[in-house]
Order: sequence, then structure tokens, then C-alpha cells
Amino acid sequence: MRSDEFYMHRALDQAHLAAAAGEVPVGAVVVDTQGEIIGVGCNAPIASCDPSGHAEVRALREAAKQLGNYRLEGCTLFVTLEPCMMCAGAMIHARLSRLVYGAAEPRAGMVESKANLLAQPWFNHSIAVSGGVLAPASQKLLKHFFAARREGVSE
Repeated sequence: MRSDEFYMHRALDQAHLAAAAGEVPVGAVVVDTQGEIIGVGCNAPIASCDPSGHAEVRALREAAKQLGNYRLEGCTLFVTLEPCMMCAGAMIHARLSRLVYGAAEPRAGMVESKANLLAQPWFNHSIAVSGGVLAPASQKLLKHFFAARREGVSE
């Protein structure tokens, strides 16, 4: 199995694709128990006209199709930004074993920043969490993207 940093770099690759498409630069990959990437996703709610088109959801969907099962037990999701409420819920339903994220999301992060949805006692599944992996790279990409948007510069 490769390091968390290796897989987070793959998620960052997806975030760069989102930025190039004019979407908020968030990327995600799902890794199976053998260390293989079985799902990738970048933010695309604008292009897909889909409010659920977040990187995490897109990666989870691809991984589920790859495995032929909506339950992704034993799998790890790597994402460049702390997940929102919708994505945290999707992770619980997918029965992920682990979440690794890059930058914290102080305004809407629902894993540690604003709330910890994954640790609620009423869920029948828990997900191990590791935050801050390659956070500076994720933060830099997001800051650059939003600074360019404020200046009216396209990517």
C-alpha cells in the first residue's frame, strides 16, 4: 500500500482538472483494500447541472460501479477539502472504512470544523478520519482559484 501523500497527490490531480474546467478545485479518489484507485472525481456541479456533483460523490459513484456494490467497505476516500454535510452522509451510506482529507473547511466542514457528522452515535457505522494531509497544497490551489475569480481572471 502506498502512502497517504501518494493518494492525496492523485486527488490533487483531480482538483487541478476541476480548476481548469472553472469548477471549485476539489478532487477525490477512492482506494480499495489492495491499494488500487477504483474511483476518481473532481468537482463538476456546474458542468453537470447537478448539485450533488461534488468530487467525493463522483468518486464514490465510480468506485461503487467498479466494485458492483454501493457498499465500499474497506475502502478509503482521499479528498483535498474537508467534506460537506452531503458528502459526509454519502460516505456513511457507502460504509467507507476511512477518510483522508487535505485542507480544513472552516465555514462548512462537517467532519471536524463545524461539526463531526461521522462521529454521531446514532449511525451504525463509523469512519476513521485523518485530516491535514498535504493541506498546504490544497489550500494554495483553492486560494489561487478564488483570487483569480475575484480579479475576473479565468483559469
